Amino acid sequence: MSLREHALTLFRSAVGTVRPAPMLKRALKLQKDGCPQLLVKGRAFPVKRNLYLVGFGKAVLGMAAAAEEILGDHLARGIISVPLGIQESLQQAGMWEMLLKPHSKIQVIEGAKNNLPDEEALKGAVAIQELAEGLTADDLLLVLISGGGSALLPAPIPPILLKEKEKLTKMLASRGAAIQELNIVRKTLSLLKGGGLARLSYPAQVVSLILSDVIGDPLDIIASGPTAASSHTVQDCLQILTKYNLLHNLPKSVETVLSSSPTKPTAPEDFSHVCNIIIGSNRLALDEAKRQAEGLGYTTLVLSAAVCGDVGRVATLYCQLIRMLCLGFAGLGEGPQSDEVRRDLLQLVAELQIPGLNLAEFLQALRGLGSKTPVCILAGGETTVQLQGTGKGGRNQELVLRVGLGLHRAQAVEASSSPGRCEIIFLSGGTDGQDGPTEAAGAFCSPELVTEALQEGLDVEAFLSNNNSYTFFTQFQGGHYLLVTGLTGTNVMDIQAILIRATE
Repeated sequence: MSLREHALTLFRSAVGTVRPAPMLKRALKLQKDGCPQLLVKGRAFPVKRNLYLVGFGKAVLGMAAAAEEILGDHLARGIISVPLGIQESLQQAGMWEMLLKPHSKIQVIEGAKNNLPDEEALKGAVAIQELAEGLTADDLLLVLISGGGSALLPAPIPPILLKEKEKLTKMLASRGAAIQELNIVRKTLSLLKGGGLARLSYPAQVVSLILSDVIGDPLDIIASGPTAASSHTVQDCLQILTKYNLLHNLPKSVETVLSSSPTKPTAPEDFSHVCNIIIGSNRLALDEAKRQAEGLGYTTLVLSAAVCGDVGRVATLYCQLIRMLCLGFAGLGEGPQSDEVRRDLLQLVAELQIPGLNLAEFLQALRGLGSKTPVCILAGGETTVQLQGTGKGGRNQELVLRVGLGLHRAQAVEASSSPGRCEIIFLSGGTDGQDGPTEAAGAFCSPELVTEALQEGLDVEAFLSNNNSYTFFTQFQGGHYLLVTGLTGTNVMDIQAILIRATE
C-alpha cells in the first residue's frame, strides 16, 4: 500500500470509532429487569414512560437513531435540530443506520445552512425550549450534543434579532476568532446556551451525552454549554469583542443585553439535577488511529489532541517536525542542523501554547526512533485561518497546502541532505467530512506537490494568498490529493497524520 492509502486508512478508522452508533452503545444501556433503569457510564437513572430526548449538532441524527433503538417504548417524545440536508445526504450515502426509523417519536428539524444560525434553526431551538419548559420533577431529559450544536440552537436574548447575532458571529469568524471565543460570545447572548437549557429543564433530571469538538473537552464550551454552568462572564465577552475591534460596532440590542447580563459565573450547585458525560472526543479517535498505524508496522507517536493556533504557524510546526524526522532517517539526528530545527520547534511551541504538549519529551521520544522503521506522527485539534482573500477553502486544505509549500522550500535549502532519502505524506482532515464550505474533508500533500503543481501551471502561493485551497486541490492532478469522505455523521475536530518511511 502507498503512504497515501495508509493515511486514508488511519483517517477512516479514527472517524469510524467516533461514529454515533458505536459511541452510544458503549455509553448507554437500558436495564429492563424489575424497575427499568437507564445506565449511563455506570450511573443509573430510573425510567418509566417519562423519558424525553432533545439534541443538536452535526452528529446528533445518528446519535438519536442509536438512542431510540436502545430506549424503545420508554421514549415519550424527542426533538432534534440537525444540519440542513443531512437526512438526504445520509440516504444518498446509504448510511441508513444514522437515520431515524419510520414512525419515530423524534421530530427532526433541519437548519443552520453553511453552519450558520438561521430561521429554521431558530424554529428548532424554540421547539426544544418549549419541551424543556414543560418538564416536571418526574421526567428525565436525555440531551444529545455534538459539534455544530451552537449554530443549531440559536435563541438570542430579546431584543437581539437572529440576523444581528449572526452578523456579529460572521465578523468574529472572519477576523480569526477561535471556536472557544465564538462560543463565549454566543452563549452570553443566548437564552439556551451557557446552561440555559439545563435551567429551563429544572426540576427534571437532565443527562447529557456529549461528543466533543473542542480542545480539552470543556463542558461549558462544547456547543456553547447548554447544560453546563458557565465559567465565563460578560467581561470575557467584552474582552473578546475588544480584541477583534468590534466593541464600538455593536447593534443597540446587543449593547442592551450586555449591559444587563450577570457579571459573575453561575454557581455549580445550580446544576445538581444535571449529569454531563463526554462519550467521544478527538483523543479517542487518535487512539484508534494509533492502534491501526501500529498494526500497519509504523512506530507511532501522538503529538497532541489540542493543536491550535494560526494555520500558518501550525504548518511551520509540522514542516519542522518532518525535517527533524528526515534528518533522523539520513543519520543526521545529532548535529548542527538538527539542533537548529529543535530550537525552532521549541520556540514555535512556546508561541502556539498548545495545551498539554511537552515538546522536550516528544523530541526525546523521536531521538529513540531507528532509521529503518516507518514512522507515523498523529495529532488533532483545530487551527484558525485569517481570511484575506475571496477564494474557496477550509482550514484543513489550507494547512495541507501550506505544509506542501514549506516542505518544498526546505527541500530547496537542503537539496544535498535529508528529504530525498525518505518518502513523506501529510494529511489533514475534518472528522465531520466537511472542511469549510466545500465537499472535501481535507487534503494530502507530499514534498513534490509545489514542483508538480508548477508543471501544471498552478502557483501555490497565489492560491494561498487568496485563501483558495479547495480550488487548487480540485485543479491539481484532477483532485487526486483531495480527501473526500462525504458527511460522516460525527465531529471531533480535525486529525493530522505525518507518515514517513525510508526510500530504498
